[in-house]
Amino acid sequence: DKYYQIVKCFRDEDLRADRQPEFTQIDIEMSFVDEPDVRDVGERLLAAVMKAVKNIDLPLPLPVYSYQDAMETYGTDKPDTRFDLPLFALDEIAEKSDFQIFRSVLASGGVVRGLRVPGGSDLSRKQIDGYTDLAKKYGLKGLAFVKVEEGGLSGGISKFFNDSLSKELIAVSGANPGDLLFFSADTWTTALTALGAVRLQLGKDLNLIEKDVYKALWVNDFPLVERSEGENRFVAMHHPFTSPRPEDEKRMETDPESVRAQAYDLVLNGHEIAGGSIRIYREVLQEKMFRILGISHEEARQKFGFLLDAFQYGAPPHGGIAFGFDRLVMILAGADSIREVIAFPKTTTAQSPMDNAPDVVDEKQLKELHLRVESNEY
Repeated sequence: DKYYQIVKCFRDEDLRADRQPEFTQIDIEMSFVDEPDVRDVGERLLAAVMKAVKNIDLPLPLPVYSYQDAMETYGTDKPDTRFDLPLFALDEIAEKSDFQIFRSVLASGGVVRGLRVPGGSDLSRKQIDGYTDLAKKYGLKGLAFVKVEEGGLSGGISKFFNDSLSKELIAVSGANPGDLLFFSADTWTTALTALGAVRLQLGKDLNLIEKDVYKALWVNDFPLVERSEGENRFVAMHHPFTSPRPEDEKRMETDPESVRAQAYDLVLNGHEIAGGSIRIYREVLQEKMFRILGISHEEARQKFGFLLDAFQYGAPPHGGIAFGFDRLVMILAGADSIREVIAFPKTTTAQSPMDNAPDVVDEKQLKELHLRVESNEY
């Protein structure tokens, strides 16, 4: 069995150029499928759209990156591959350097990563500081750098690398004279995410991104759960009904952070245009997932009893994918913001200029719905 629906979605999340609180989604669901089946449907649909709208033949099958590989290579789970500039690991070199910050980060379980900037030696100190400020927005405490010359390294933290390490660093990074190397040192996620943001900004600033080119890819094998420091518990990286990889299922309660989800995102030019997963369809597995997320048996029965009961009647293996329609139109139209392709878009504060919503609500209407509005002023 299979179906699709075109739906209006409302999502309370931070607003960006490619996000709106209200958007249109094309949702596709199928039974008796696995991940390759869903990816096949998704990429053939995208290829058909690209051919009809842009007369472009999208080469299939699309490349597939694991979440781990995408993060390590591009510093993001939605990489823009229209330009190169991969990140590189230099934990071993950093360990042998005299730069104490690198060594202390590594000693605490962190990582050190690098990014080569072609021709970057010409960057001014003000420009370098600008990229440092960008990295700090992603939690990085600072962005170290060195310049590559004919005789070795100069500037920045170059004095902490002896001649042997300098040659090793140049070889690992693939740098040429005139290039600049940026370094991040922090936890795995922070070091990669911050450097990934710098990579993307450099792609724009240095005009490295190919125009009128469309590069699509899949990202899969996301972590099933991640730890929320604020709530001090595990939360689902996608949603609590995503199925784990069968070979990882045995580690769900002993090492949940190592478990990979059967989840997948379709990325086009650095934008996630579709995402989906293979769903849990067994009651025992769903209850195990709830336990990992700190949801008690009583709470699970209260909120999801209908679902757990349905699993007892032979729910089939099933999965699906949903396309963000507005975002795809934005990319194909060459627009810089999703607001350009929505008839009545919301502002960055989620207000509707056409009808001034949200506005004052009549007290009678609130009473009819048994609602009470309280001020959040302190």
